[in-house]
Amino acid sequence: MPRSLLRSSTHPRWFTAGSADLRALLSDHLHCERKAAENALALVRRYPHRGAWAPAAGTAGAIDSVEALARLAHEETSHVVQVAALLARRGWIPRADTPNHYARLLLAEVRGREPERLLDSLLVAAFIEARSHERLALLAAGFAAAGERELGAFYDVLATAEERHAEIYVELAAPLVPAAALDARLEDLGQREAAIIAGLPHASRVH
Repeated sequence: MPRSLLRSSTHPRWFTAGSADLRALLSDHLHCERKAAENALALVRRYPHRGAWAPAAGTAGAIDSVEALARLAHEETSHVVQVAALLARRGWIPRADTPNHYARLLLAEVRGREPERLLDSLLVAAFIEARSHERLALLAAGFAAAGERELGAFYDVLATAEERHAEIYVELAAPLVPAAALDARLEDLGQREAAIIAGLPHASRVH
């Protein structure tokens, strides 16, 4: 990524816990992709009038937010289909969704007033995608090393997509505030994200 969002790294031993119950992991992953698509479309619903967001003074150029978010949601939905197909090939149906404490705690950092609410919504989404990229890359490497070629290749491709999604969210946020304010908020949220992920147990789920 052009900038490092994460302020901490997942310990390699997470792979053992994460892959211990493969059906649980894949089910959680499916729901993560579903919620990522829903979040992108929720931003389109909430801010359709933004269109090509006008940049603040001294910021980067405008970007067409509706198109970018709609395309992102489309790709996330395709990932839901792919994970569901992977589950089906193994003779499993997805398990019910369970609360994602990581995402809930991070979303609690979103401020309530505009334009801070929009900025934080985009940056929190960027951090979730960045952490997903890191975790899926660990799964890709771990499964490949264990001889699970299908899973290794699958997660390698999806990890790359998550990295790109994180970049898109930061690009969408960049025109909203001056660069110094963006960097300051990224640092605050980065420290909070690291504390949240450190406080959660390793389990058969993405976060």
